[in-house]
Amino acid sequence: MDEATQRIEQPVDIPAPPAPRLSRRRRIARNILLGVVGTVAAVWLVLFVTKGRFLKGPFERIVGGQLGRELRVGGDFQLYFAPFRIKLYAERVTVSNPGWATRQPFFRADRIDARIAPLSLIWGRRRLYSLDLLNGAADLEYDGAHAANTWTFGSGKKGGKPFEFPRIDEATVAGTTVRYLDPKMRLLADLDIDTIRSTDARIGRAVGLHGGGMVRDTPFTVTARLLSPDATVNRGKNELVMQAHAAGNTIDVAGTLPSIADIEDVPLQVRARGGNLSTLLGIIGVTLPNTRDYRLRAQLVKQGEEYRFTRLTGVAGNTDLAGRLTITNGERLHLASEIATRSLDIIDAAPFIGFNPDIVAARGAVAAAAATGAGPARIMPDARFPVETMRQFDADVHWTVGVVKSRNVPISDIDATLDLTRGKLTLSPLTFTMARGHVASDIVFDTRPRPSAVSYDIRLAPTPLGRLLAGYGVAEAGTSGTVKGRIQLTGRGDTIHDSLSSANGRMAFILPQGTFWTRNVQLSELDLGTFVQKMFENRLKEPVQINCGLIGFTVRGGVAAADPILIDTSKNVMLGRGGFSFRTEALDLAFRADGKKFSLFSAQSPVSINGNFAKPGFSVVSPELLGRAGVGLGLALVATPVAGILAFVDVGDAKSAACGPVLAGAGAAAQRTTGGRARDDVGRGTTATAEDGRRSPDQRRSQRKRFLGIF
Repeated sequence: MDEATQRIEQPVDIPAPPAPRLSRRRRIARNILLGVVGTVAAVWLVLFVTKGRFLKGPFERIVGGQLGRELRVGGDFQLYFAPFRIKLYAERVTVSNPGWATRQPFFRADRIDARIAPLSLIWGRRRLYSLDLLNGAADLEYDGAHAANTWTFGSGKKGGKPFEFPRIDEATVAGTTVRYLDPKMRLLADLDIDTIRSTDARIGRAVGLHGGGMVRDTPFTVTARLLSPDATVNRGKNELVMQAHAAGNTIDVAGTLPSIADIEDVPLQVRARGGNLSTLLGIIGVTLPNTRDYRLRAQLVKQGEEYRFTRLTGVAGNTDLAGRLTITNGERLHLASEIATRSLDIIDAAPFIGFNPDIVAARGAVAAAAATGAGPARIMPDARFPVETMRQFDADVHWTVGVVKSRNVPISDIDATLDLTRGKLTLSPLTFTMARGHVASDIVFDTRPRPSAVSYDIRLAPTPLGRLLAGYGVAEAGTSGTVKGRIQLTGRGDTIHDSLSSANGRMAFILPQGTFWTRNVQLSELDLGTFVQKMFENRLKEPVQINCGLIGFTVRGGVAAADPILIDTSKNVMLGRGGFSFRTEALDLAFRADGKKFSLFSAQSPVSINGNFAKPGFSVVSPELLGRAGVGLGLALVATPVAGILAFVDVGDAKSAACGPVLAGAGAAAQRTTGGRARDDVGRGTTATAEDGRRSPDQRRSQRKRFLGIF
């Protein structure tokens, strides 16, 4: 075999082709995967064996850092895979509150036992397969400025974000309590939540809670139910119904909240009922006169610092109410209201002068006055103005009333505007219609000076007397007379009684020309002869002409003296003297009529009104009349029976009054006869007789003091 052939036949070593790069990568990936699996298995084994108790410190730091709070586990701690779900077990867990909070911690629990979906910690919403929470307690607070709360965690441009509930498939939550504090509203609530059990991520039935607390120093109790707990934990709607009891009032609230602790811009249906509406608004520091039993409903919407009650309807006592109310909880509490009433029961109006309406309805005005601290037989209330409360809030109220239900006083078309600013309460204007006459008032209670400065300015437009006095037995037919007047008084005091007891001013009521029923006028004038004559002639309804009249009083230091009382009729001049006292409520008035024409059996003797405001007395048998009867008896015995009649004869020498000063409401000194002479039968608050004119000023002054009965 030649050399060439030999070379061909010899075997040649051919190098193997290099391994594909892909296979090498697979080996690397496999090795890495095996390493990871091994590591995970090792970690799993370590955690399973140790129960992950050594992770307690890192868990506190990492989770606490995410929350921006300090987290502590005071008891046993476990964190491991069991087998593929993360098991978290912790005892005596606490999460701190921000430094401004009034109480620590924000959250605590005796035990948390949860199974967590591992991947949910990385992607998407947190998911718990199960949760067992025992004796959890949460502290929910707002800061004083309402700018921050304790359930907003972390930091950032918007100050973090509120806590979000994880998805929980199965849960048992027992012994949970919640404390809620809102310093701006002065609200503190401590609530116990019923045990919650859920399966398949559904709680199913409503979750109830109950508890109590304080709102503006008033204790309350509350029960509530969350009707949509499943939607709540899934960040959906929160249907809530609640009933609270405070100061004798029951308040029901129902609505759907965007989040469990947020009522901003949410329409809530509110109902309230109780024995006295003033106790309800008194909870938030608003002063209101007492009312009888009330029932109200409204829609409440909170917008910032405003709580707006719209579509308000209801009743208080026998009075209907409708309108709106806005309460602003700003730097100063402010109440604004528009209220309309179709029919106001006069008893329900009693609180506006300080009476308790229930006492008025049951026992009368005197008993109601006594309940305010007034003395025996007094009718003016002695209830003190709530000075300190009136300085704590402001108010603007507009109230209209269609008609007032009253047996004696026909009042309708009330229009009242109230302004309360830093302790100064102004009723201006306060207008109403009385017996077809218009009354306009401006009343001011200024509690800033001590004692309060009070002013009354009440103006009565011409009003038909027949209609005005119809409730007191005066028929309207045949009476065309009218009355107009004005009361201007200023005083000092923290009660209506005190302000009037110190009042100075003038009261004047003018009677323009008109007619009255004879039976009404002749009795008051005590012209017995004319009355008996017309009674037998069946002419009692014949009108008697009133030329002009003035019932005027000058008030000094709470004492009103007649200045003057002068009524000029076609047949008589009726004069009055005396007065009354706002201090003691004593009445001491005397009226007499002097005939312009001859009249038999005219008593020519004063008719007295005495007693007090609560129980006035009326006397027609006066000492002067008895003396006249004695003179008549003496004449009859000495002379003849005809001579005895002369003691009761009115010779008819009364001087007619010039109506100009009367209709101008002028004082006694300005009054004149039709002849232009100054009247000598009126003056200084008394009706002067010829004998009075001969008395010295000191004697007249002494007589007036005894007459008024106030010294």
